[in-house]
Amino acid sequence: MNFLIVGLGNIGPQYLFTRHNIGFMAIDFLAKQQNINFKTDRLASVASYKVNGHTIYLIKPTTFMNLSGKAVNYWLSYYKIEKESMLVLVDDLALPFETLRLKPKGSSGGHNGLKSIESVLAGTEYPRLRMGIGSDFAKGRQADFVLSNFSEAELETIPFILDKTSEIIESFCVDGLTKTMNKYNQ
Repeated sequence: MNFLIVGLGNIGPQYLFTRHNIGFMAIDFLAKQQNINFKTDRLASVASYKVNGHTIYLIKPTTFMNLSGKAVNYWLSYYKIEKESMLVLVDDLALPFETLRLKPKGSSGGHNGLKSIESVLAGTEYPRLRMGIGSDFAKGRQADFVLSNFSEAELETIPFILDKTSEIIESFCVDGLTKTMNKYNQ
């Protein structure tokens, strides 16, 4: 069985360390751990590696957040992967910073990247790893908050979050969704 791991984010250096790009950051961290490089291909930057006989494909859509579904749909079809074998890494305002929550399905919660994926997949039934970015923003300033950089203190914690994310991804691919949720969701 093969897997597609999708990190959501926006392309461009101005977005590199923003809260909205934690999905990209997690994918980049995993690629570095695996000593693999991305190549730019159709609608995404793509890399792959093997674990226990499974091929794990990593993608970072180059379509910007609001059109992430186009890239997801293309690569699911290209690699012939079922949506149950896909894991979307997404920033989440509803979770405190540092919190990671693996879910088998769920609503977009207003997240435009998830809305785009739901639109092309015609549903919400696909696994996602919600990555808490906190919600310390003034009313009406949500967009500014998600597009702001992490604080220096938060950046010191990010490597630990990304390392845990890599563990969750490997467990998802090797042990399955339910065992991984039981192990890592608290």
